[in-house]
Amino acid sequence: MDYAKESLRLHKEWKGKIEVNATVPVATREDLSLAYTPGVAQPCLEIEKDISLSYELTRRWNLCAVVTDGTAVLGLGDIGPAAALPVMEGKAAIFSEFAGINAVPICLDTKDADAIVDTVRYLAPSFGGINLEDISAPRCFEIERRLTEELDIPVFHDDQHGTAIVVLAGLMNALKVTGKDRGVRIAISGAGAAGLAIAHLLAAYGFTNFRIANSKGILSADQPDLNDDQREVLDLSTAAGVWGGGVNLLDGADVFIGVSRAGLFGAEDVRRMNSDPIIFALANPVPEIMPDEARRGGAAVIATGRSDFPNQINNALVFPGLFRGLLDGRVPRVTTAAKIAAAEALASLIDAPTADYIIPSIFDERVVPAVARAIRGVEVAS
Repeated sequence: MDYAKESLRLHKEWKGKIEVNATVPVATREDLSLAYTPGVAQPCLEIEKDISLSYELTRRWNLCAVVTDGTAVLGLGDIGPAAALPVMEGKAAIFSEFAGINAVPICLDTKDADAIVDTVRYLAPSFGGINLEDISAPRCFEIERRLTEELDIPVFHDDQHGTAIVVLAGLMNALKVTGKDRGVRIAISGAGAAGLAIAHLLAAYGFTNFRIANSKGILSADQPDLNDDQREVLDLSTAAGVWGGGVNLLDGADVFIGVSRAGLFGAEDVRRMNSDPIIFALANPVPEIMPDEARRGGAAVIATGRSDFPNQINNALVFPGLFRGLLDGRVPRVTTAAKIAAAEALASLIDAPTADYIIPSIFDERVVPAVARAIRGVEVAS
């Protein structure tokens, strides 16, 4: 199928992938008096006295905002807020279909971090959670940090943490397939939102022997052009003392994780890695190395971001269940412990991992309940 052509045809036919429908009858005068004035005044007065009642008396308990500025949309880059709307509608449709959550796309016509933070903060009383999406680095780090500090509802940047959670889950099972442990050498290509979040979460789980590269090469602490977030990640790495040099990012690595751009590596690069290498080539739609090329280089386990190959590393495995758990448990923050619990829950759904089966399908009906339980469990335990 020509997905681009068929999707365009269907989008013209659909004219949007979500809609707002009334959940109560408004067919009679009595209906209207209860759903609207005069009866609606009483719920308003109760919420004025106790704002937490907004979760019991309105749809806030099950409503998320999907917020973007359109600066880092899929692999398309800075295409603007209006052009990002089809993606945000798709995200909202996934929220609804997989987790029964209502989500509203909000595409902001500004790239100013202060303006984005202020806008989301002003809108927050309408929602139970905020899903940040497709906002470019490094602004996305500041925006998420500030909103997390200022709001009493959970804020989650899916491009960062959703990716990191699925990568960690997949890596747990890939190590079982190859017989390797947490001492593996991990090479990360991409020092933006996803790459840095992956490094943070891997380090929190005990994978500290990693190095990371951007378009200019392997990052080192003495580089003057690093931003604060990149420096923070390098401080977590122990690779400098045990890995040694190597011009090629993959030299002597056990694991490659790519969140960068298409066609960076070939089979000869994979051969520079240690035996039974693990390849997570996640650039979309074309990965850093195609699976057949990685296999020719000797890769033992291969994952991509695509649905037409085994082991799809897909954010949709995380955010529906994660927000289901956050909303149901009224969890105000997405902690590192919660991210690790979500990754462990995903990994545990695979009883006997194989080279072509290290992560469950997004259509596996166990995924959302498992992740939601994990999120609620962390909150209860804390």
